[in-house]
Amino acid sequence: MKVTFLGTGTSQGVPVIACDCEVCMSKDSHDKRLRVSVLIEIEGKSLVIDAGPDFRYQMLRAGVKHLDAILFTHEHKDHVAGLDDVRAFNHKQQTEIDVYADARVLAALRQEFHYIFSGANYPGIPRLELHKISADQNFTVAGIEVIPVTVMHYKLPVFGYRIGDFTYITDAKTIDAENIDRMRGSKVVVINALQKENHISHLTLEEAVSLAEEIGAEQTYFTHISHRLGTHKKISSELPPGVYLAYDGLQLHM
Repeated sequence: MKVTFLGTGTSQGVPVIACDCEVCMSKDSHDKRLRVSVLIEIEGKSLVIDAGPDFRYQMLRAGVKHLDAILFTHEHKDHVAGLDDVRAFNHKQQTEIDVYADARVLAALRQEFHYIFSGANYPGIPRLELHKISADQNFTVAGIEVIPVTVMHYKLPVFGYRIGDFTYITDAKTIDAENIDRMRGSKVVVINALQKENHISHLTLEEAVSLAEEIGAEQTYFTHISHRLGTHKKISSELPPGVYLAYDGLQLHM
């Protein structure tokens, strides 16, 4: 399995428009963060988790030539806004793109991208095959088993996903014991770490470190990082062994 971090930033990305803070003004490429997304390549298949507003550029930057499926975590704009750009893969592959999400998220996609599902079949619109998934049932994507992990983004349930020894979580504030158990045994875990200050719907750095210690993966990477957290270099020096800040373009081989 190869995992590529396509984006590791928050809904605003980093740098933030019109911001002149230390992080946004940083010349370090590790501090340039597109909206959060990850590419998983396994058994000859390519899966993307979330397709936010930077999806087109992320596909170009990572050199993705084939896409089998998109798994959505939830319906917020920074996670779904790039869905229209899958039509390039429709054209190249001459097939629909499989999309996996729960019923609530699928309903939001139908509303947000109403022209795709209107039945008019206008030439050039994205062609999607929607698959409804549920929190309590594993499912397969292109023959690959996926375990859903439910986390709470304040009061909104959000899906994370475990594939083999890799678990990916974003936009979490709390995770119950049952879903933490679903993550145990993963060699690599990705979780969000927004900032140091408390936030109503995202893990803080301290909370993320505590969760990483509770899960006990060999390696933990933080994503969905705000410009308020601090520079990559400074925060990396504060993290315990086995815990790292992810960054755009980082690749993991498992």
